[in-house]
Amino acid sequence: MPGANARALEKGRSLPADVLIMDLEDSVLPGAKAEARDRIAGALAEGGYGAREIAVRVNGIGTPWFADDLAMAATGGADAVLLPKVEDPATVARAAATLEAAGAPPEMGIWCMLETPTGILDARPIARAHPRMAALTLGTADLSKALNADLHAPDRLPLLTRMGLCVLAAREAGLAVLDAPHFDLADDAGFARACRQGREFGFDGKSLLHPKTIAVANAVFGPSAADIAWARRIAAAWRDAAAAGRGVTLVDGKLIESLHVEEAERTLALADGVAALEREAG
Repeated sequence: MPGANARALEKGRSLPADVLIMDLEDSVLPGAKAEARDRIAGALAEGGYGAREIAVRVNGIGTPWFADDLAMAATGGADAVLLPKVEDPATVARAAATLEAAGAPPEMGIWCMLETPTGILDARPIARAHPRMAALTLGTADLSKALNADLHAPDRLPLLTRMGLCVLAAREAGLAVLDAPHFDLADDAGFARACRQGREFGFDGKSLLHPKTIAVANAVFGPSAADIAWARRIAAAWRDAAAAGRGVTLVDGKLIESLHVEEAERTLALADGVAALEREAG
């Protein structure tokens, strides 16, 4: 949500999205940075975003707005800050120190955008840079430009290695990981295909550029009715097995162990979260 756009910040209160990223970076012109920062601070103070997680994308390290952006986010009510174009763990450490000096609560997370060759190659140390690290997000526009790669190539073949490295680093560090946006808003079929590909790669969700894409992303990354029913059956069978003192059980002839139960519990928790957001959005 562009921080300079009051209408967008207001509309975010009714969208069935898991996370709203209030942006101070690319979508805000240099002369409007301070005004956008104040506008986001006001929106956060007003509240009304319900269970949606709020991240503020700040301007990058080395810009004149970096410290002030972090200071506002630290005590403004955001859940996380999103750092753009992160290339090394030192950037994360500096952001964490700035947040803490400004009084950020312990639970405030740091998300890092990986959108340069250096950032992708250093994804592992970045992911493990600080206890506040909570998520990695893949950015492909600047990355494709730096690599002379085709951003719009079918099935994103030039980006497959970068996608895999991002997911690997996040999973090793126990972080969430979000796929890059789809930039052609008129390409509905391509967007749906990219969402399915992202889920197959192991991404938890996808960064979105327009509200019209939320429904498809939710359908692809959220659990289906069949997924939820299967998870409930696994959970019930596991409870019965545990009560009988067994560490494994069968459901429809499939061997069920603790790892399957953990995935079932994750599916049910995700379903509950999606349902709550949909109720809020009306």
